[in-house]
Amino acid sequence: MYSTILVPTDGSEGASEAIRVGLALAERFDAEVHALFVVDERFVATEFDLVVEEAHAEAERALDRAGRQGEDADVTVEKHLRTGLPHEEILDAAGDYDADLVVMGKHGRSGLDRFLNVGSVTERVVRRAEVQVTTVPVSQEASE
Repeated sequence: MYSTILVPTDGSEGASEAIRVGLALAERFDAEVHALFVVDERFVATEFDLVVEEAHAEAERALDRAGRQGEDADVTVEKHLRTGLPHEEILDAAGDYDADLVVMGKHGRSGLDRFLNVGSVTERVVRRAEVQVTTVPVSQEASE
């Protein structure tokens, strides 16, 4: 049913749970898994090397975590790092890697954070994706 699954990650617990779901689906359907971290260009559009270095270090940590989860599930995970607007890069990556499914964590932002971010990345991907998107909520245990 699925041959290539894209799992965007930001290193959060919600992303980690989405990776677990993506890996389970990959195992079930013998699919490839691509983990993607997008460094938001709005936050690294600066001359401060420290900001850019920290963003890339965070990306590497998140992708390494996805890789370890893949090893634990005996599923190979290809890791990708891009810079741009997260929702646009995720949509582009789905096309570039011929993904037929995107599995993403659902962050559930609310209040001022939601207003400042003008909706979540997940919402934007769901609205514009040309392939199926599965959203994964953070479990009660993980949020405690």
